[in-house]
Amino acid sequence: MTDEPDRAGEDRSRRYELAVHQRGYVLTLTIDRPERRNALTWEVIAGLRREVSRAKVDPTVRVVVLTGAGDQAFCAGADLSGMVASDSRDSDEEADGYAAHHRARGWLAELFEELWHLGKPTIARVQGWAMAGGFGLALACDMVIASERARFGAPELNVGLWPYMVTVPMLRSMPPKKALELMLTSRVVDATEADRIGITTKVVPADDLDAAVAEMASLLATKPPGVMKLGRESFYAVLDSAATEALPYLHAMLTVTSQTAEAAEGIAAFAAKRPPSWQVDLEAR
Repeated sequence: MTDEPDRAGEDRSRRYELAVHQRGYVLTLTIDRPERRNALTWEVIAGLRREVSRAKVDPTVRVVVLTGAGDQAFCAGADLSGMVASDSRDSDEEADGYAAHHRARGWLAELFEELWHLGKPTIARVQGWAMAGGFGLALACDMVIASERARFGAPELNVGLWPYMVTVPMLRSMPPKKALELMLTSRVVDATEADRIGITTKVVPADDLDAAVAEMASLLATKPPGVMKLGRESFYAVLDSAATEALPYLHAMLTVTSQTAEAAEGIAAFAAKRPPSWQVDLEAR
């Protein structure tokens, strides 16, 4: 592995109630609204999208961690006090405002897709409540490492809404009938059940959460970034595909990957019984 970049402890941004911190190859994005249980605003979503976009093209970032500030919540979903448009459309100006809110609501769906197409592994660090859009945000990450105190749910029906966009990350994370039950009942799932039905990657005691996230992030950062990108993209490409479509694509990707510099280095290192040295593989970017 190459030497890590000299960015230990670097705080690159603290705008839009979003803290951005990089240590080595690991970038941590923290929703910094603990007084509102880290509820999402338009500005927070825009900030997350901006930082994910930057991370995608930054070779010094190999892993992205998403979390919330404080001990109470990862993210409680949308801040309903500031993210609901009026249904009144008595004028062209009000109609334009309604349309703008409709477009803005799509930002969360776009953030989900941007996380899936990031090309780098993502970890949700869930220390407390992950509800509604926050539940979807956690599930949109590749891995969910949760405290035993974590709670998950899609309670939108209780306020006359439905977890429309959250449906996709839910269906990618648990059995469909279980996802539908959670949406229909608005039931909150504790960490034990979340682990049993596939919501989480790992559940640990609250005091061990930071160490568990750091351990996983450090492990992922040691993997070849170019092949990681190709393999991760292939996973999401075939996730919703039939086997007859997926297997030919995966066959082709094996041939592509075998031609990369990282594959050559990995095989050479194995033969020489030495650790591999992973450079950023430009052919795989």
